[in-house]
Amino acid sequence: MPGVKDILVVDDSRTELVFLRSLLTRNGYHVRTAENAEQALLELGEQLPDLILMDVVMPGTNGFQLTRTIVRHPEYGKVPVFICSSKSQETDRVWGLRQGARDYITKPVDPQLLLAKIEAVG
Repeated sequence: MPGVKDILVVDDSRTELVFLRSLLTRNGYHVRTAENAEQALLELGEQLPDLILMDVVMPGTNGFQLTRTIVRHPEYGKVPVFICSSKSQETDRVWGLRQGARDYITKPVDPQLLLAKIEAVG
């Protein structure tokens, strides 16, 4: 795998989307965003990213449910999902990983930690 270049950020918070897009773009990544599960699935249908950063608390389908849907999907399941959430309990982390997430990062995001984890994927 040639490494992560294209990242889909799924988060209903505009502030979080702007922060993550800015951080990742400054570090050479191409970033697409989605504010809910429906938008995320549309983005996946258009082009598969190399990585998905997934919020948990969103209206409608939450990030745990969407992660499970993605990792079980025949085409999308190859894409690693990092859950990126303010839910910082150990039970949340364990549940997120059980849904198929490759990693679980708590907000506020430590930029160096996030970039190191992304680099480790590819």
